[in-house]
Amino acid sequence: MGVERSEHIRRWESGALAHAVSDPFGQGPLPWLRGSEHYFDDTGHVVPWYVDHVPAQRDTPRTTARTTAHVTGPRTADDVGQQIKGFASSGGVAPGEAIDFHITVDPPQQFTVDVYRIGHYGGDGAAKIATSPRLSGIVQPPPLTADRTVSCHHWWQSWRYQVPAHASIGAHVAVLTTADGYRSHIPFTVRDDHPADLLLLLPDITWQAYNLYPEDGRTGASLYHAWDEEGRLLGEEDAAITVSFDRPYAGAGLPLHVGHAYDFIRWAERYGYDLAYADARDLHAGRIDPTRYRGLVFPGHDEYWSAPMRRAVELARDGGTSLVFLSANSLYWQVELGPSPSGVPDRLLTCRKRRGPGRPALWREVARPEQQLLGIQYAGRVPEPHPLVVRNADHWLWEATGASDGEEIEGLVAGEADRYYPRTALPEHQDRILLAHSPYRDGEQNLRHQETSLYRAPSGALVFASGTFAWSPALDRPGHVDPRVQRATANLLDRICKRD
Repeated sequence: MGVERSEHIRRWESGALAHAVSDPFGQGPLPWLRGSEHYFDDTGHVVPWYVDHVPAQRDTPRTTARTTAHVTGPRTADDVGQQIKGFASSGGVAPGEAIDFHITVDPPQQFTVDVYRIGHYGGDGAAKIATSPRLSGIVQPPPLTADRTVSCHHWWQSWRYQVPAHASIGAHVAVLTTADGYRSHIPFTVRDDHPADLLLLLPDITWQAYNLYPEDGRTGASLYHAWDEEGRLLGEEDAAITVSFDRPYAGAGLPLHVGHAYDFIRWAERYGYDLAYADARDLHAGRIDPTRYRGLVFPGHDEYWSAPMRRAVELARDGGTSLVFLSANSLYWQVELGPSPSGVPDRLLTCRKRRGPGRPALWREVARPEQQLLGIQYAGRVPEPHPLVVRNADHWLWEATGASDGEEIEGLVAGEADRYYPRTALPEHQDRILLAHSPYRDGEQNLRHQETSLYRAPSGALVFASGTFAWSPALDRPGHVDPRVQRATANLLDRICKRD
């Protein structure tokens, strides 16, 4: 039944079926991720800087140990079979606190949870820090749906992980594995308020906006897509207005674009940068004080922002805290966070994209364009990778990179791009500069351009915006590393951290 259903859903119709792969982000040697697969964006196009496609084995018998003996390695769970899927009770947790996991297993059987921390670790990319006992899996009730909002808040608790008081803060992944060899993932963050040079903010709000769980051709919905009665994918006009954090991520359980954050983390920890960690929801809820850090780093696609998030970041900048945006299309949609049906805060994400009465959802439509914080703003998609063309190569950001004016860094303008809009107000600044000006063709073959921006606020804070999705992958993704980007990023962070 599950096989027939998965064949009915055409893989390219959705970004989320492409999540159901063993290594969707081309992250290279991670202890639990093996194999190489394609990744598709939400338009169905292949994202070119990822690795080659190997079809997933969804039709392998999984009912007995004898049949699984012929399968090499774990197989990836999906939203059709629901072999094993789960979510965490919170996105972030502090050392000494507990985090609950709610997990469904079909057919019911034993499973284990291995907890990994993302980091450099001699090139491994992660280290196992905890393992659960063998747990008894059950088939949880079907998700509840109301007006396209899908929630699993009624699932029973499956395992509680007590985070040790001495635990290392950072980005973590709980890896779920059934006795018969199916695997899924749950990302979470261990945060702390200890002083550090840099605060890394993981974009969990944007991750949830793209989550189409369950991608079963019937029920799932994100802020981008939903399904009709015939299993066809619908667009934004018919998508959800509110999505819930009380549900797994689609497919393999890793969010869209999570690899961008992992690329930065591995690189930054390799070179010894002093990092603290938090989620976007921590920033929203005021659980962290961003003014305590020399710089805030937004390592990946960070498109969805609440008003408290923006206010906190602007106050930090105005107080002298630098801002580093290593992707594009940041701070685009304005969102609200609300409690779950049981009253747990910040478990529902609302973005009113549909046209009609009410407040507009784009920041630029409420007279607060993102350029007033970033220095540039979203320009559009980049269907095929183009070179990033260096500008102002004598600036200190490009020092020791070997780059010269007009030099092309191949493939670095990809995914989506930002640029400077002359008719849109700039933030107050002491000085500003554009460090790249890169022509590319959009989906209609119109000539457009990407730009990379840096300005110094009156407080002395630096605000950098790469203006492209491909900056973080160039730091540490196998096959996509560029030493010029690595050095330019180090120049920026060293200056923010006051390194000699």
